[in-house]
Amino acid sequence: MNSNEPVRYKVAEAARLAGVSASTLRLWESQGLVVPSRSETGHRQYNADDVARLKRISWFRAERGLNPAAIREALETEDASTSADGGEPAILSGIGRKLRSLRHAAGKTLEQVAAEMGMTSSTLSTLERTSQGVSFKTLHDLADYYGTTVSRLSGEEREDIPALIRSGEWRAWPETTPGVTVQLLAEGKTMMDCHRFVLAPGATSEGAYRHDGEEFIHVLSGRLELVLDSDQFFDLSPGDSLYFESRRYHSWRNRHDGETILLWINTPPTF
Repeated sequence: MNSNEPVRYKVAEAARLAGVSASTLRLWESQGLVVPSRSETGHRQYNADDVARLKRISWFRAERGLNPAAIREALETEDASTSADGGEPAILSGIGRKLRSLRHAAGKTLEQVAAEMGMTSSTLSTLERTSQGVSFKTLHDLADYYGTTVSRLSGEEREDIPALIRSGEWRAWPETTPGVTVQLLAEGKTMMDCHRFVLAPGATSEGAYRHDGEEFIHVLSGRLELVLDSDQFFDLSPGDSLYFESRRYHSWRNRHDGETILLWINTPPTF
């Protein structure tokens, strides 16, 4: 092994270092307390930060008698404090933190929400901890599940907003989906969601979704394929526009070998 590579521990090794059993580690993973990486063959791999987290979980459980939900809250508080003190960025951030708060408010466990959404609890846990790792469709479906919108989760309705947003000064959503950057062309409690989408080559919604309202797409550069109701295909090139009812199932992908950039507007703000 290269001496510069971080040390990776298997389940048994990490369990020994944390002073618990391997089955306990697997239970904590199912509860969303820790999410190890995976090797190319699918085996769990724990790094030094994971082991430190496992030791904290063990201490909260043994010394303070906390249940999994309370342990998660305690870890979140520690992460936030580390970030505020100028240390490493908090593990929990943005959309993931808000989704976790909504889940706690609904009195749901990771396993319950994951089962109802048709996803794995480890995927949901990763999203809640890092605001990353899910498709655009899944993010929309989770927002709908909790009775909110992706735009609200992304903080567009903040109060301290400028009326004028200069070119290149757009805030962006947390990048939950690889290759999809969503920049805000207008913010606040508006009657329209006004976004600039930047799609990397191959970026896709990974499935169809729908919501209330109407929407407008204008292609600035690149090439977009958009499918309505699984049977209407639109191949959009620079300068092309499309207007449709948002209640129609829609999916999309970048068909360009470079970036595709879109102006995308939803009204009312239901995305």
